[in-house]
Amino acid sequence: MFQQLATIAHNTFTESIRQPIYVVLILLGSLAMVINPQLAAYTMEDDNKLLIDMGLSTIFLISLLLAAFTATGVFSNEIENKTVLTVVSKPVGRPLFVIGKYIGISAAISAAFFLLSIVLALTIRHRVMSTASDHFDMPVILFGFGGVLVALIVATAANYLYGRVFSSTFTVCLLITQTLAFVMVLLIDKKWGLQSPLTDFTVHDGELAQVAVGLGLVFQAVLVLTGVAVAASTRLGQVMTLLICFGVFMLGLASNSLSQMVNMRLSIPAGMDYYHILSVILHAEIALYQKVIYTAAKLIYMVIPNLQFFWTADAITQGTPVTAGLFGLVSGYAVLQIVAVIAIAIALFQNREVG
Repeated sequence: MFQQLATIAHNTFTESIRQPIYVVLILLGSLAMVINPQLAAYTMEDDNKLLIDMGLSTIFLISLLLAAFTATGVFSNEIENKTVLTVVSKPVGRPLFVIGKYIGISAAISAAFFLLSIVLALTIRHRVMSTASDHFDMPVILFGFGGVLVALIVATAANYLYGRVFSSTFTVCLLITQTLAFVMVLLIDKKWGLQSPLTDFTVHDGELAQVAVGLGLVFQAVLVLTGVAVAASTRLGQVMTLLICFGVFMLGLASNSLSQMVNMRLSIPAGMDYYHILSVILHAEIALYQKVIYTAAKLIYMVIPNLQFFWTADAITQGTPVTAGLFGLVSGYAVLQIVAVIAIAIALFQNREVG
């Protein structure tokens, strides 16, 4: 069983990184974060706080698009083209097939997330040039763009000389070159002097270290959304999967605020169970349409993953550290959400006609 699972996951990962949209989105996200230091230079306050907020937002959004496009590219299209029959007709259970697909897609998303995180870390190291006296961080520029150029040359040569798929070859090369570029930047300061690899994580009140923790939480949210994309793609096509993912994304960010708004309007104390909350809403002396809206807000909060738990950009920019206890609690919440959405995906695919 484990060998079958590994095979399905490996094939899915390979198919995912071969999609042209995969590389296009990575490059678009990287380009956006390269531009962010220029866009963040006009806040009249701390420009670097806006840089971090914009960078995390860019990674979150690009990862959402990657999850939706990748899931439909390797799952929904496979069902529509009937190629899934070659797998499920063999002694491979449908639950195993869905789990393998999720693992493979998550691995591809993880690779993209890692690349985008490196770009964000490089922009944070470079920092916003707010005044004319600020200088370019040449190690960041040379190593960062040099890594992309080397990966592009190697992938182009491999495609031309050996017929290798450009997108997958470029992705693998970029993982290697950008990792090396980041390591070199950690070892070399702005004036080309040697430094400890931990220096950039400790300066500016440990800003980069806190961003790394924040990225870890955002990554968990991305894994939850990847599960949602897989579940949607078992029954729907690309457009509807994208709409559902965006809907869950937007509602997941707003559900906590909506729930708190209902609590404040109806003076609902914290800690009350959902049954009594709904009872309070139904018996409240308010208009019928308000009862419908408040009930819908509470149901959204109960059903949709609360993505605010994973969003720590505000805490980072305000200098509030994310504790290990909080990280552990949010991680546990993410695991439960992933198990839930994958269970839904398995249930949806169990009776799906693929012949």
